[in-house]
Amino acid sequence: MYSWFWSAQIVEQGAESACLFNSNGCPILSVVFSSTTFLFLFLPLVISSYYLAGATRWRNLVLLGASLFFYAWGEGVYLGLMLLSIGFNYWGGLALGGTLPGPRRRLLLAGTVGFNLLLLGGFKYANFAVDSLNQLLSLVALAPPGLQPSQLSVIHLPAIQLQPIHLPIGISFFTFQAISYLVDVSRGQARAQRSLLDCGLYIALFPQLIAGPIVRYHDIARQLRHRSHTSIRFAGGALLFLTGLAKKMLLANPMAGVADQVFGLPTTELTPLLAWSGSFAYTLQIYFDFSGYSDMAIGLGRLFGFELLINFNYPYTARSFREFWQRWHISLSRWFRDYLYIPLGGNRRGPGRTGLNLLLVFLLCGLWHGASVNFIIWGLLHGCFLVTERGRLGRLIAGWWRPCQHLYLLAGVLLSWVFFRGNDLSHSLGFLQAMAGFGSGVPWLHPLGLFWNKATILAALVGIVAATPLAGKVHQGVLRSHGESRNGRALLCLAQACWGFFLLTGCAMELAAGTHNPFIYFRF
Repeated sequence: MYSWFWSAQIVEQGAESACLFNSNGCPILSVVFSSTTFLFLFLPLVISSYYLAGATRWRNLVLLGASLFFYAWGEGVYLGLMLLSIGFNYWGGLALGGTLPGPRRRLLLAGTVGFNLLLLGGFKYANFAVDSLNQLLSLVALAPPGLQPSQLSVIHLPAIQLQPIHLPIGISFFTFQAISYLVDVSRGQARAQRSLLDCGLYIALFPQLIAGPIVRYHDIARQLRHRSHTSIRFAGGALLFLTGLAKKMLLANPMAGVADQVFGLPTTELTPLLAWSGSFAYTLQIYFDFSGYSDMAIGLGRLFGFELLINFNYPYTARSFREFWQRWHISLSRWFRDYLYIPLGGNRRGPGRTGLNLLLVFLLCGLWHGASVNFIIWGLLHGCFLVTERGRLGRLIAGWWRPCQHLYLLAGVLLSWVFFRGNDLSHSLGFLQAMAGFGSGVPWLHPLGLFWNKATILAALVGIVAATPLAGKVHQGVLRSHGESRNGRALLCLAQACWGFFLLTGCAMELAAGTHNPFIYFRF
């Protein structure tokens, strides 16, 4: 049983506040999981309607309608993009599931996958591509032919103008899900979905629609038509949802307050200790933010009878970057492994090709997270760590004392998160310079006490413990000791109910106080 206690777009960072409203001025925050509208209006109405609907087909219709409404409330007219994705991939799946000869099937798969990538690229990377091209053009000059050197005049190429393109929330997630559906059908690992309703539900299911986890079609195909509903599953889903909500509201948000303040300072004013504390706060923030959302998505899925795979398994307890990516954002790393790394040849073509494949995969992993140089560097850093760990460095690390292995991983993660969080490349490099002790900040200008108080220190200490499987092991031990008798099970159920009520009360108090930060991964 997954631990009931603590389970395991892109523009610059300033766009986080821009994600509060869509292009039509509709408040996106009103339908995110950590909002009063979602918790006390949308979710109760959907659950009531779902269980009143009766048959699975009608329940699927309720869920699809709720999912489309959920997305439309946050994205307005961009619901049309979602409907286009559903319709196109439904047709593509039927075509790939037919009796096509091999070459035509491969051509059709390339075309349908290419269309999905074109949509993703157009919305997510067009502005980045134009900006990069303009920077290149600024370095290029043309000289008219036939002129003597003394008569030379240089013509600079004009910059390409492109208005900022809105990035629909969650487009990276539902596009990757659609691609996995097409590839699974083409490989014969799943049958083409004959029901447009069920295909639409797979792509648009609201619990994991806008921030994952990435659900693979063959993992959920049977559940679209046949799933069981029990009180135990419902209660477990509700408790897991509350656990994820508490991760976000009670741990990620306090850490976000510290990280935002530290990363908002000029890097020339940072001391090494302050810079390291800011990176540490962001390390906890992004973990509890994203793993909290994943827990909420998995818990919501259980409320409606779906079993979604876990997305985090205590990644900060890893002892290498290879192990880290087996525990962090598991659905994404498995997606890249099965749909890119292995088709490229994986590790079957020698060390050189393996290293190249890893670097390419993590370059694209960085780009998937965001269209900026910072994310490219972040991805390549992780790729370089993985490549070197396959050689002499990996054998060296394997012989270290285990705490030193953990310190190696944590130090590398803390440093790489600076590129993930930094406003731009120069800001990230300045932040790393401060962490290395080459900054010019003085302790009395920005003392730690301005950023860390009793509440944030307590949240950090709880977060450190919660980022390990300690609580889960305690829970499993209690189950083994007292879960056999009827009275023991009753007491455990009562304890879990009380714990859930405690979490809900704490989160409600935070909501009432108006403390909220958007989920980081909404921007992807």
